[in-house]
Amino acid sequence: MQTSPDTPALVLYGQTFQSRLLLGTSRYPSPSVLETAVREAKPAMLTASLRRQTGAPGETGNSFWDMLRKLNVPVLPNTAGCHSVQEVITTAQMAREVFATPWIKLELIGDDYTLQPDTLNLVEAASYLIKDGFQVLPYCTEDLVLCQRLVDVGCQAVMPWAAPIGTGKGPINPYAMRTLRERLSVPMIVDAGLGLPSHACQVMEWGYDGVLLNTAVALAQDPVRMAGAFAHAVQAGRDAFISGAMAEQDAAQPSTPVLGTPFWHQA
Repeated sequence: MQTSPDTPALVLYGQTFQSRLLLGTSRYPSPSVLETAVREAKPAMLTASLRRQTGAPGETGNSFWDMLRKLNVPVLPNTAGCHSVQEVITTAQMAREVFATPWIKLELIGDDYTLQPDTLNLVEAASYLIKDGFQVLPYCTEDLVLCQRLVDVGCQAVMPWAAPIGTGKGPINPYAMRTLRERLSVPMIVDAGLGLPSHACQVMEWGYDGVLLNTAVALAQDPVRMAGAFAHAVQAGRDAFISGAMAEQDAAQPSTPVLGTPFWHQA
């Protein structure tokens, strides 16, 4: 789903993308379903991990990477599965060699149960990678102070979660997410926890710049149709944000004016 002509495109680290949807590549029922879903959604980037299996049955070795290249969508390597700063650095440097790209989705996991980012060491990892020439998109919580620190060390965008990875719960802390959006001016992409297209539309209506999805599409009964639904929802939410929503009212307001309407008295 491309942006409409009157909707500014997504800009990250000076690079322009015509879609505000990023898509993961794991856990799909088959390689062909993944390929068709990507063609339906037309995402800005595809995430891929060197440390985790793709989840596509029958795909091993170079065949998965060959398919990604054939799709002609920019790949965003990630450091999924890393639990230390050194693991992150090593994985990111390997990904840069394999994919020939400075882009990296920074994941540093602090808790294996919730897959919550390691908020104590994330800034250090981001700072090192930025100094090493990476264009870092850090996966983080909706914590305002953490996100500000990531921006302070050079991250030109941040990727807060809406809920723990793979839960599909949608935004579980709307107040914090809306506050975060109001306080920071850098691009923000909601990464993790969205389960429905309405969730994506909602965060886009709040002013977020994009969403990154994987499980919500890959585990849908019809991943291809769901990919398209999310693409439309992201665009609808962005259009709604730019349009400016009406002010919420406490009492009913007539939608049809009565001025000039004949008033008939009943005998």
